[in-house]
Amino acid sequence: MSTAIQATPPDARLALAHTFLMVPGDKPEQFAAACASGADAVVIDLEDAVRPAAKGAARDALANWLDSPAGRAPHVPVLVRVNCVNSGCFGDDLVLCHRPGIAGIVLPRTERVNDVASASSTAPLFPMIETAVGFSRLSEIATAPRVQRLLFGAAAFRADLGIMGDGEELLYFRSHIVLASKLAGLQRPIDGATQDIGAALHACRMGFGGKLCSDAGQVDAVARVFAPLQRHRYE
Repeated sequence: MSTAIQATPPDARLALAHTFLMVPGDKPEQFAAACASGADAVVIDLEDAVRPAAKGAARDALANWLDSPAGRAPHVPVLVRVNCVNSGCFGDDLVLCHRPGIAGIVLPRTERVNDVASASSTAPLFPMIETAVGFSRLSEIATAPRVQRLLFGAAAFRADLGIMGDGEELLYFRSHIVLASKLAGLQRPIDGATQDIGAALHACRMGFGGKLCSDAGQVDAVARVFAPLQRHRYE
């Protein structure tokens, strides 16, 4: 199946977006509410939030929504977190991401520049650093074509390395993700979702520019944490 298609221009709003609200791809009844939540961007998740047996149904649900008036012209940028490059679902997910209404692609478990290249002719890319291998190749991933911002999937990263805590235990890794973003000329990276809103303040102080939100109730609190950055961009 060919996935070649004309590239989607970057949505300027994503460069400074602070709040990225995630919504399960198999819950289309939540899409409109997510777009109206006040989040700077919405991430429709076809990966972790969708059980294997429901992957096809989730793609169909997203396709139907993209055909609707709300999906064709959402009020906020809509990204899709696709399944991993080697998952067997990636090709079908990517075809769906070529449709109008999709502002970017979140690439989970990005480990090498080839993972980025597999989608580099489509929408702007948001690689997730979730493994030791991916972290070891930060520079080449950050400088790959069409990468707009990096994301740190802290929970998966901790699991991969056997790290127990989410505070000082990840200081080294978070710092290097911020540094790699700066050196690559990217905007501030995006931290992963947590239930502890205090983690947003920690991420902001470390140089992150936004955070994934697992539910709409987190959006306002996270936005307040990152609001002071609105006037401070990487130049």
